Amino acid sequence: MKTPTLYTNVYVFQIFLYFICAFQNISCGIHYLASVFMTVSPYHTCRPPGNVSRVLFHNISSWRLEDIWILFFTGHEDHIIVQLQNGEVWELTSCHRFRRDDKSGLNYDYSGRKSSFPCVDGYVYDKSKWDSTVVTQWDLVCNREWFAKVIQPVFMVGVLLGAMIFGYLSDRIGRRFVLWATSTGIFLFGLAAAFSFDYYSFMVARFLLAMSGSGYLVVVFVYVTEFIGMKSRTWACIQMHSFFAVGTMVVALTGYFVRTWWIYQMVLSTVTIPFVLCCWILPETPFWLLSEGRCEEAQKVVDTIAKWNRARSCKLSELLSLDLNGPGGNEPLEVKKHNLLDLFYDWNVGTRTLTIWLIWFTGCLGFYFFSLNSVNLGGNEYLNLFLMGAVEIPAYIFMCLGMDSIGRRKVLVFSLLSGALLCGVIMVIPKNYFIWTVVVTMAGKFAIGAAFGLIYLYTAELYPTMVRSLAVGSGSMVSRVGSIMAPFCVYLSSIWNFLPQLLVGILAFISGVLSLMLPETMGRPLATTWEEAAKQDTEKDSSGKLFPTTNNTALEKIEVIDSGVSGLSE
Repeated sequence: MKTPTLYTNVYVFQIFLYFICAFQNISCGIHYLASVFMTVSPYHTCRPPGNVSRVLFHNISSWRLEDIWILFFTGHEDHIIVQLQNGEVWELTSCHRFRRDDKSGLNYDYSGRKSSFPCVDGYVYDKSKWDSTVVTQWDLVCNREWFAKVIQPVFMVGVLLGAMIFGYLSDRIGRRFVLWATSTGIFLFGLAAAFSFDYYSFMVARFLLAMSGSGYLVVVFVYVTEFIGMKSRTWACIQMHSFFAVGTMVVALTGYFVRTWWIYQMVLSTVTIPFVLCCWILPETPFWLLSEGRCEEAQKVVDTIAKWNRARSCKLSELLSLDLNGPGGNEPLEVKKHNLLDLFYDWNVGTRTLTIWLIWFTGCLGFYFFSLNSVNLGGNEYLNLFLMGAVEIPAYIFMCLGMDSIGRRKVLVFSLLSGALLCGVIMVIPKNYFIWTVVVTMAGKFAIGAAFGLIYLYTAELYPTMVRSLAVGSGSMVSRVGSIMAPFCVYLSSIWNFLPQLLVGILAFISGVLSLMLPETMGRPLATTWEEAAKQDTEKDSSGKLFPTTNNTALEKIEVIDSGVSGLSE
């Protein structure tokens, strides 16, 4: 006799809810990489202290300083000679300017006395590619260059804090409220960054934007996981990352067509408007409501879903053996609050948590290293970024096909070890074989991207309901340490050209080996207690049945990853 369940094969509600949430992932992908073009540092030189009458660069002469940019490269020996209308002759470099004491002639080579002056009049920038960037807006060059270099790391610090704070809040106050708050924050802080009046207000707006975007990403994966069924969970959750990749491609396209940074930022911020207008429709998940003892509210959500899906509803009181009209239905059950220490519930769970954290760190470090290093691949930078986003989509499709056929753990191990191998291959490719370097680099991004995309879902499946958001949030928090380090990892190439690949490769190899100790979760419902989570280490079958514990029989019948009547899942 088949166990009665909540759900049916009609999923109108889930499809509608899924695409609303997934669309907002595009906005998150946009803001995570928007700084790639906002912080472009174009060719520049010190501005001369007067009107220019003639310009000389080596043996090329011109009347306008702007005509020289096609020939000027900011090397240590390169400089531009300008003659002012008052007859003074100045030597201009990217960060210094010198006045020749002898005004006898306009020659490129000069051995006479020169007086050095700081660039107090600002800089002249090459506008052939960008009309303005954050760098040109606030002169973030020369001794202020580090202000531009910390824009992305500071953003990732905000991402780290957002993952930690909002992952915790979603377990305390609910998934829905956090989704509302973070999506509104993404829109408002995105516009605030575009209209910033100085560098510091820009950084504050970006920091708050990062917290909001990170909070949304952490919670939306848990939210979707608790609504989508076991058979669809893999594809639904992983393809959320494909929408993030679409955001990367949108950045490339917008950067190509819009070359003024604040307009560029404003256009990108408008992508979140549809979700802000629709997010009020989103209900709280029955899983979270039941874990908080709010059974009557959970019943209303189930009834609403059944109505949308044109299916019969069911009584949670019957499935859970609770009387919703009694004290249990009107008063919240006493629920223990959880913190980070609960992720180290015992030795086995603690070891699992440390392994998961290492995989998060390695995946994020490798993911952003390959993305940031793509600007060094040569060619068209807009096309490069577009391809870096596009290559993620087949990676996620491969991951979904593999996870449903051979399991999460095997795909994760394969992706990490492949990434390590490809990092090694990059190191042995001769410099003259440029095309092969590009191909292998993209393959490395494919492998690391697959592992990084998988770990969101895998983490959610490894932990019970009461700490699921906390587990995903803490993992995301650890991963952002990797994203903060990624720009500095790129700088390691100045010590040895392949040092970044060596570091990423070693971490990927260690993570891949340790992943062999993790349990398989394919075909199993979400754990609801620590006893179930602990038995994942010893349970080898994937029958889809919950482990027999006190409350599981009821929860199995309303598990949002089982099949049934109102369409919460398959």
